[in-house]
Amino acid sequence: MALEITKASGMYMWDADGKKIMDLIAGISVCNVGHSHPAVVNAIKEQAEQYMHLLVYGELIQTPQVGFATLLTQHLPASLNSVYFTNSGAEAVEGAMKLAKRYTGRTEILAFDRSYHGSTQGAMSIMGDETWRNAYRPLLPDIQHLQYNTWEALDKITERTACIILETVQAEAGVKVPQKEWLQAIREKCTATGTLMVLDEIQCGLGRNGSLWAFEQAGVVPDILLLGKALGGGMPMGAFIAGRDIMWSFTNKPVLGHMTTFGGHPVICAAGMAGFKVLLEENLIDHVKAKGALFHQYLKHPAIKDIRSLGLMMAVEFESFTMNKKVIDLCIEKGLLTDWFLFAPECLRIAPPLIISEEEIRQACDIILQAIEEATKR
Repeated sequence: MALEITKASGMYMWDADGKKIMDLIAGISVCNVGHSHPAVVNAIKEQAEQYMHLLVYGELIQTPQVGFATLLTQHLPASLNSVYFTNSGAEAVEGAMKLAKRYTGRTEILAFDRSYHGSTQGAMSIMGDETWRNAYRPLLPDIQHLQYNTWEALDKITERTACIILETVQAEAGVKVPQKEWLQAIREKCTATGTLMVLDEIQCGLGRNGSLWAFEQAGVVPDILLLGKALGGGMPMGAFIAGRDIMWSFTNKPVLGHMTTFGGHPVICAAGMAGFKVLLEENLIDHVKAKGALFHQYLKHPAIKDIRSLGLMMAVEFESFTMNKKVIDLCIEKGLLTDWFLFAPECLRIAPPLIISEEEIRQACDIILQAIEEATKR
């Protein structure tokens, strides 16, 4: 796109020519509380004046780390009580894969087709698309890829499986929401076989689907939870969260089972904690489902084949990538930023900051409909 952005605030960005652009993708679900929220900016400034990097993670008690971990666990099930901060979602995936192998003593990992968990070699090994994996083989061994939301997948979970890793809602596949009963059955099979259930909520967590954690809506609790994107309030951050009994596998044989220099950086923890408090104190999550419903109400056009969503994570499907790309380009021309999905290029992505107003939703939908109408005539 080659857009040069010089400023961003709330729902909007401004390019080098001063053009105002509504952000309908929030940096791929990162800016849940909007761009440069004052509370987040102030937290960054205040912590930077106190101290920044001190020493490798864990050697010194750093108040922002402890404070944010405490706040997170206060809003999680009791079994998810130990937080390991990382620099990104992909690093959280890597940590979880190591932890599952270390805790269970097993090697097999199950993942799903059309899943996205990051682009490092370990995360790419479980990415659900051979086109992307094949360019970097050999990758990690003993990994199986299954069909998402199919009952046959449950048969693959056995006593030799270390973990099964899945997105609670498949994002890059074009917002695929699984059956609650399916997730519950996976939970039961994992418990029965001693397999760890790892839920990736890097993109769908922190309120985007209309509850703080997407797994709450399915009535399951994972053994390991993966977070990222919105976790840092706009700063780079990830985390994997487990029970202390599982996490403590990293403390022996070897004593430093997992290490990071910058994971849990105090300035980023301060930013993340401020963003998390905004999410809770401004009751942003309470309005997510209603706002999502407004997009469904307004986006009516014969060229739209389907709209899949959960909360403010939405895929608008067209007949082809060519049509979708025309609509995306026209939206940008008209001052609205959106894009497509990695494994669903025919779908237009809608994942705005959760602060979006009803009037802004109406404006965004008007622009999208105008773009569709123009695209159909080209």
